[in-house]
Amino acid sequence: MPSPARRFEKRPSLDNLVERVDAQRPGEITGDTIPTGFGSLDKLLGGGLRRRDLILLGGDIGSGKSALALSIALRVAQQSVGVAYLSGEMNEERLMERALAIEGCVAIDELRAAKLTDQTRAGVGAAAVRLRGLPITFLPLAGEDFESVFERLDPLRQIGLVVLDYLQLVPPPTARTSQDEDTALVLRELKTVALSRQIALLAVAHLPGFDARRDDPRPTLDDYGVLGAPKQHADVVLSIFREEMYRPGGGVEGATELLIGKNRNGPTGFVDLYFYRRWMRFEDMLDPER
Repeated sequence: MPSPARRFEKRPSLDNLVERVDAQRPGEITGDTIPTGFGSLDKLLGGGLRRRDLILLGGDIGSGKSALALSIALRVAQQSVGVAYLSGEMNEERLMERALAIEGCVAIDELRAAKLTDQTRAGVGAAAVRLRGLPITFLPLAGEDFESVFERLDPLRQIGLVVLDYLQLVPPPTARTSQDEDTALVLRELKTVALSRQIALLAVAHLPGFDARRDDPRPTLDDYGVLGAPKQHADVVLSIFREEMYRPGGGVEGATELLIGKNRNGPTGFVDLYFYRRWMRFEDMLDPER
């Protein structure tokens, strides 16, 4: 029987890890890390999202969950990382309309009604140039079963990030007796998908346990419900909080806290974002683009 020292000697994965750490320059982003494009968030997450991780993004109705998910998807794609965006609520045309609004800093109703000034028209044109050719694919989330939804990813190549909008619309692998049991099973299987496909998987989630009337309406892990499955299966949990939604006049319009309620590989905390509601656009307060 080999001695403990002998058994420890042959660890190729450990050797590979040590070699990578030795070769890595200070501050360099590792190959399994995908920056979100929001500098403050990436700093707190140790460089960004990681392949094989399951990330939940939740918030109250109207807080901007889908807008932030799409913003992250666009910023990741702009780094030449392949993105698949699966939506259960919008088709590709509507999503591209939102993308133009976000990137062009123009209101969606102005796009629909073609009420553009020379300035906004120029912004939309420049945004269209940036969006054209991005490695992002929009797909429907609806499917007969769990497997059929993710089979749509098979033809895609070089995918680093998959976004699901939203969690509660993903069909469960096996129907259970309640919505909570179904969603808990979906979360477990989504983690398996992230591992097997070596992707970062970001799922937008509603908060069934959220109560806006409590003293502190900031979302907590318990608000995600589903029998505690987010605490068990998610690697990172991000929650949006905008004070203006609950205390009119008491918060700065657009000011947003993005709470990191769980971070399996690092610290929790929050980052400050700003939400331009008219454009459905989020920006980093400490690293704004405008």
